[in-house]
Amino acid sequence: MRAVQVRNRGLTRDSYEQVFATWLGARTTIWLGEGCVGDDTHGHIDDVARFVARDTVVLAVEPDPRDDNHARSMDNMRRLEHASATPGVGPLRVVTLPFPRAVVLNGERLPASYANFYIANGVVLVPTFNDPNDRVALNTLAELMPARRVVGIHAVDLVWGLGTLHCLTQQEPQHKTT
Repeated sequence: MRAVQVRNRGLTRDSYEQVFATWLGARTTIWLGEGCVGDDTHGHIDDVARFVARDTVVLAVEPDPRDDNHARSMDNMRRLEHASATPGVGPLRVVTLPFPRAVVLNGERLPASYANFYIANGVVLVPTFNDPNDRVALNTLAELMPARRVVGIHAVDLVWGLGTLHCLTQQEPQHKTT
């Protein structure tokens, strides 16, 4: 089993909320629980839940109680429902995305999730996994973002690296030249 990467050691929830308020103008932070199974990043939100409009959140949900993602996703659903009833936050519309069936490499479950999509100008790039739920996820996102073209991109090879499309778009530090 690989080690979980904990970033920003020593920061508390209050510290994070202060950073979000100062640098992002956030007045409220919604804290979800665990990320999806296989996540090595200490629960990055991009595999679990994403805002697609000011009042609309898509949440990856596993309905099968035998799947390890089930309890995690039900806990996150309860947290979003609670946040939706909180003055200054809600109401929130929570739309569910399925998880694909488990993607396993060398006996280890990988963090396969449709929530790891990337929104760009006029398009939404969505990871797909050659799974029946691919179409459900694509259709759900297309209905939520009708002004954008929704494109599925086969991501099984990408998830072997423990992330997919949204993870690929993250910033990289500029190389210093001497």
